[in-house]
This record gives sequence, C-alpha cells and structure tokens, in this order.
Amino acid sequence: MERSLRLLLLLIGTFSAIHTVQAQSKSQEGFISLDCGLPANELSPYKEEFTNLQFSSDATFIQSGKTSRIQANRESDFLKPYRTLRYFPDGTRNCYNLKVEKGRNHLIRARFVYGNYDGRDISPKFDMYIGPNPWVTIDLERLVNGTLKEIFHIPTSNSLQICLVKNGTTTPMISALEIRPMGKDSYITKSGSLALFNRVYLSNSSSYLRYPDDVYDRQWFKYFKTEWTQISTTSDVGNSNGYDPPKVALTTAATPTNASAPLTIEWSSANPEDEYYLYGHFAEIQNFQTNDTREFNILMNRILLFGPLIPEKSKINTIYSTSSVTCDEGRCSFQLIKTNRSTLPPFLNAFEVYRVIQFPQSETDESEVTAVKNIEATYGLSRINWQGDPCVPRQYMWDGLDCSNTDISTLPRITTLNLSLNGLTGTIAAAIQNLTKLEKLDLSNNNLTGEVPEFLGNMKSLLVINISGNNLNGSIPQSLQRKGLELHYQGNPSLSPLGTSTKRHGKSVLIPIVAAVGSAVILIVVLVLFLVFRKKKPSTVKVVHPPLSRPTMNATYANSPEPSIEMKKRRFTYSEVVKMTNNFERVVGEGGFGVVCHGTTVNGSEQVAVKLLSQSSAQGYKEFKAEVDLLLRVHHTNLVSLVGYCDERDHLALIYEFVPNGDLRQHLSGKGGRPVINWGFRLRIAVEAALGLEYLHIGCTPPIVHRDVKTTNILLDEHYKAKLADFGLSRSFPVGGESHVSTVVAGTPGYLDPEYYQTSRLGEKSDVYSFGIVLLEMITNQPVIDRNRRNSHITQWVGNELNGGDITKIMDPKLNGDYDSRSAWRALELAMSCANPSSAKRPTMSHVVIELKECIVSENSRGNMSRGMDSLSSPEVSMVFDSVMIPRAR
Repeated sequence: MERSLRLLLLLIGTFSAIHTVQAQSKSQEGFISLDCGLPANELSPYKEEFTNLQFSSDATFIQSGKTSRIQANRESDFLKPYRTLRYFPDGTRNCYNLKVEKGRNHLIRARFVYGNYDGRDISPKFDMYIGPNPWVTIDLERLVNGTLKEIFHIPTSNSLQICLVKNGTTTPMISALEIRPMGKDSYITKSGSLALFNRVYLSNSSSYLRYPDDVYDRQWFKYFKTEWTQISTTSDVGNSNGYDPPKVALTTAATPTNASAPLTIEWSSANPEDEYYLYGHFAEIQNFQTNDTREFNILMNRILLFGPLIPEKSKINTIYSTSSVTCDEGRCSFQLIKTNRSTLPPFLNAFEVYRVIQFPQSETDESEVTAVKNIEATYGLSRINWQGDPCVPRQYMWDGLDCSNTDISTLPRITTLNLSLNGLTGTIAAAIQNLTKLEKLDLSNNNLTGEVPEFLGNMKSLLVINISGNNLNGSIPQSLQRKGLELHYQGNPSLSPLGTSTKRHGKSVLIPIVAAVGSAVILIVVLVLFLVFRKKKPSTVKVVHPPLSRPTMNATYANSPEPSIEMKKRRFTYSEVVKMTNNFERVVGEGGFGVVCHGTTVNGSEQVAVKLLSQSSAQGYKEFKAEVDLLLRVHHTNLVSLVGYCDERDHLALIYEFVPNGDLRQHLSGKGGRPVINWGFRLRIAVEAALGLEYLHIGCTPPIVHRDVKTTNILLDEHYKAKLADFGLSRSFPVGGESHVSTVVAGTPGYLDPEYYQTSRLGEKSDVYSFGIVLLEMITNQPVIDRNRRNSHITQWVGNELNGGDITKIMDPKLNGDYDSRSAWRALELAMSCANPSSAKRPTMSHVVIELKECIVSENSRGNMSRGMDSLSSPEVSMVFDSVMIPRAR
C-alpha cells in the first residue's frame, strides 16, 4: 500500500501566468488543417462553415497516394473536410511531412471516414506512426461513421512525419489531418506522449465545443449523470492559466444531488498496465451564503491525490498530475469527496484523461535527413519507400541506405548510400558531404559528369567509394589516395588514373620514363618471386579443398589501393596458430567441433579465441568453409568478428575476437562463478542478440539464417554486450528459383523449429523460433528439455503455467521478484509468439526488436520512478498551485 501511495502521489498546480494573446486571440496561427484527398485545383483553401477553420488540400504535404470521395449518399452525413479522402494502394509506408516548431507540444488529430469510397464494402485496418514510432492501429470494421485519433506530442525536430503503414491486405486511407501548436508549458509528461482518452465538460444542455470557443481547437463533449445537479452562471469566468479551456465549459458544473455523496467519474482500461494523466478544471461559479464553505479532497482509485481543495471564485484552478497513474485491475475511479467542515458538495467543471504512449525510438539525425532529401531533390529521385524516417524502423529503411541504429536512445546515422544504376545525371551532389558518418558510397553505373570533388577525400569516415561506370573527368584528388580508402573508378574514359595529373608542367617529359622504369622493376620482382615460390613448392602437393570464395560484396578492382576484405582477414599458418595459443595451453571451451583455446596475436595487441576443428568432428570442411565465407562478408557489433583462419592440410582453425565473459547460459545458471544477471541486463542482452539476427535477416545480401541460435551461442564481452557466435550451420536464404528445401535439417534439439524439422523448409522464421526458446530460458531459467518435468519442453511447461495467470511462478526465482511485471508479461507474450508452431504466426526479428525495446523502456521507467518517489513523497515538498494558494502535501 505504501508503495502504491508513493507511485500515485501527484504534484498539483496551475499556471499563474496569463497568456493574454493566446487566450483571447481568435487567429489560427500555426494551425495545419488538411482536407485529405481534396484536389489542389479545387477551391483551396476554404473556410469550414461551422467553425470557420481554414482547410487546404493535402497535395503538397505528401508525395504518394490517390484521391477519392465517400459514396454520394453518405456525403450529407459529414462536414466538408471529411467527404474526400486519400488512399494508399502502393508501398508499405506513406508519410505526410509537416513543418512544426521543435520542442513545442502539438495536438495531432487524424480523422478517418471510409464511406465505402471504393465500392468494395471492406473496411480497412492499418497502423499509424509518428516518425519512426507506432502510434495507433486504425480498424474501421465496426465504425461506419469513422473515427478520430488525437494525441499531444512534442516533435524532436522541425519536421513532423505522420505515416500510414499497411499491416495486412487492406488499403490505408485518411480523411483529414489537423495540427495545433499548444501552450508552451501545457500537458507535460515525464516521458512519452498523451493520447486522448476522454475530454468532457459537465453540462446537461449544451452541445460539443471546439474552435473558436477553444483557442487550441480541442474538442469537448458534454457529459452528465442522472445523480448530478447542474449549476451554472452568466458571469464571466477567467480561464487563462496555460490550459485555457473554453470559457463556456467553465460557466457550467456538476455537483452530486445528494450533498453528502462523492462526485464520481469511472472508466474501464482495456489494459490494466495503461498509464494515465488527469486534468481537472475548477472555477467556483456559485454565490455563497454567509456561513457556506466548499472544500473537498480528490481521490484516484480511493487513494488521496490532493486535498483539501478550496476553488477560487470565477477563476480557473487546474489540478493535474505530473506523474502517471494506473488503474486497479483496469477499473478507474476519480472521486471528489467533501470534507467534514464543508457545507457544500464538491463540483467539477471539466475533466480530461490521456493515456501515455511511449515513443522510444530516436529519429535519424536531423542534419542527415536534410542532406539525403537534398540529394533526392538534386537527382530528381522518386522512390515510393523514400518516405518517413530514412533509417528506422529498420524494416522500412529507405532503399539504398544502411544506418547505425543499434541503440534506440542514440540518433541513427546514415553509413551507406547506394545510388548505383539510378540514371543519375549532373555532378556529384555537394549534399553528400553532410553525411558525416558515411562509410560506403556507391554512385556507380550512372551518367554523372564533372570532376571528382575534393570533399570526398575530407570525409574521414568513408571506407569505400565506387564511382565507376560514369562520365567523370579530370583527375582523382590527392586526398582520395589516403590509406584505408577503397576507391573504384573504372569506366570513366575521361578520368585520369590515380597518380597522374591532367595539368602539364616543365618536367612532364619525365613521367613516361619513370612509368616505364617502374613497370620494368615491378615485372622483374614479380618474376623473381614466382620462380622462388615455384622452386620451394613440393611437386607432390595437391589441393585438398577448394579455395575460399571471395565475397562479391567486397570485391575490389585490380588497381585498387587497398586489398580485398579476404586479404584483410589474415590467413594464418598452423605454426602461427601454435605460437599464438602457446601450444594450445589454455582451453576455454569445447564442443562437437573440437576445442576453443585462448590466444594472443603475434604482436600481442589482441586477445583471440582459436576454434580448432578436430579430426573426429561432425563439423567438416563444408561447415568450416561456410563459417569463414559468412564471417568474411558480414560485420555487426552484435556478431562475433573473425580475426583470421587457418586452412593448412589437416589443420583447420578459426580465429575470433576473444569474448571474455563467457556465454549467456553460464550467466543464467551462475555456473563457473559467473554472476546471475538481473532482469534489465537480460532484456538488453535479448535486444542485442535480436539486433544481430535482424542484421543477418535484412541487413545482408543475400540474407542469412543462423540455424543454431541458443544461449550457449550468445557470448558476452567485457561490457556484457551480446554477440552471436558459431556460424558453422548458417546458410544464405534461397533466392530466385532456388529451392527452399534444405537437404539436411540442422540445429540443436529443443531449439529446432518443428516446422523446419517436419518440412525441411528453411527460412528466417526458423531463427525466430529458436530465439523465442532463448527468450523463454532468459525469463524462466528452466532447461529447454527436462524429461523429469510433466511437460518436458519449455514451451509446454510455460503454456501450462500460463493457465494459472501467475507470472511469479514462471519468472526465474533467482531474480527475487526484482522486475517490472509489465515488461515481464510483454517479454513472455513475445517469446511464446516467437515459439508458435506455425511460422506464419511468428513475428519478424524487426518486430521482436521493437517489442523488446519497449520492454526495456517499461523496466527503466520502473527504476526511474522508484528512484524519484522518495523526494516526491517528502512532506516538505510544496505543491505549487497558483500565486495565491500554496497548499502542502498531506
């Protein structure tokens, strides 16, 4: 009870500053009112006749979609802005791009009226996003008169993107989109945005209110109960306090007819874990007798929020929560109860309730978004998926881009720009230099002209530049001849090769002489080396295995100043392996393949793990070569990186980066002296492992399936960052006309996808199943298969325990109950969804990443709240109410 009281303690206050201009002005400054689907050549803008709001066509705010109207016999049922619509049959994500004020709270309202515009009578269902974060699912199946969704949101940039995302077979559509800038200090939350749950004023006679009665164009609906009595006034009531509810809403109020009874407002919450912010508006509008007093306490779910309150005459007092509140088992009760010394019952003029929505995913760095849009404009690109945030969510990343976005709290940055074969004309766009974290630039096979700009050489993060197959001229800037830069420039007939200049000077006659002499020296050296190595090579040696294939994604041209990636990943001799492991002195692991030994590179600069393939290993050369090939062409912070390999006759070894903290299984069990990791760490490890898998599935070309995801293959580095390991069973996804059927089913019992086992059909959802089992292990710390259990497999055991509805019986007892129950339930539901026997019903790894990140947000909010409650619950804290009344916490 004490903890609940602390969690529900609210700071109460009203703004004493009077925003005269905002409260009294009837202007629509900053308003955006879009009649979606209204043709731009029709009368636009126009004034809507009931509100005098000025609506415009949405045509200049979005680059895709088609327009239509609801059926003619339905048009009279709706105001003009809701008779037309824009629908989106093409693309998965279609976005409006709106200019707003960064850091200011905005009311965002979207309206949807299907009106059988397409004659199919199939109501659509789709998702709405704000930037890279999901906002709400729109389902119009039973809403014949449409619906509206409203939220208070603070943009993190001056560009606001509202996106409609297809989540099934139906077509997204929208009727109207309205944006209203709010007061500078209103509707502030500790985290997240506020979705409208209810906004009412207590009246039994008036109709609903909006602009111009409400200067912010909030919509207020009348609400009244039979057990209440209406009170009202014709006098002016002051409403200026930052929230500025309509004056009309403050001239009426409700009191309980039974003066001794509380005034109660109740509602149900579909999700018991939902969090709410409450706003009550009070203005005394009754004239008192000499001995009359009015004071009352304010309770939420029978817990005192504030009191006693003594409202001021004809002046607004707004009581609001600065911390979110939850409801008891989904039943919410807001009550006003008079004190013993009060002669009058409590009253309420107006009431607002908002539900918290967390938007954890950071948007792509604003300067880079501007840069890539300038590049798009420079080349006149028109791609259906170049809408919304360029980098996130990852499943909607723009074609031709790759980004660094492994941490939701960090701004994603663009690391790859691939515009090859796009018919680009003109010069190399100057905006490219504003992509300051760019590592790979591919402008090959276009029609670019002009010189190679100097700024490319000043982009220190660039590792690969491909400008081959264009019509560039001049010479390669000296700055592009730096070490560490891989440059491809073939196929530009007028472009001078590296090391030459198009400018003549007094000593130009020496150039052909030096070149000829240099060529001769190189030829002699190559010939001598060839003869020496040929002499040393025994004539009886045969090639036992085929050479390791060079990854096409990193192939270089013959005159590239940098070696290929295969050459960078060093091929070690067996004697070097013996030396680096000190004759295999320290064994750190063992498996079916053989042993893993600790080692140090020859120069002592790097610790490594050396995986030796034994003669008796079931993992043969095919698996060895597969792992080498795969690790040569992939790189991700959550994948164990390959330092090198040894392929010398019967000696096969893989040399990895050393990951010192062992595997996840050890940390769950506490074996080997490993500490048992807490719930927060487990969620973070789960996210990082999921990001590694997501990269394999959608970040690699062709995509890759791991096939052996399990807790022993998730390693933890010195900072407990998770890294996926053991790619011996990994395979590229079948593409084109290739078969999806795997000739040999491979994996670990318990983690193996039952659908893959039965059909031999391999896909990314097989990894999703295995990950679901890993997640269940992290949640329960139970063995995957335990023959001593009545339900031997972990999915069966969890499913049976779920019937009891008690998550404490499922969670790892070693956690000692130290976890956020919301994040635990969400993770558990996600794990069971991943482990669904039907692959079609499993989520993608991208969806898994999103869900797990939201679990982390929930868990972190628990920690932040518990740390902050001590100070908030102190009796010394003053609750600012207004300049006159400063009540104390009780």
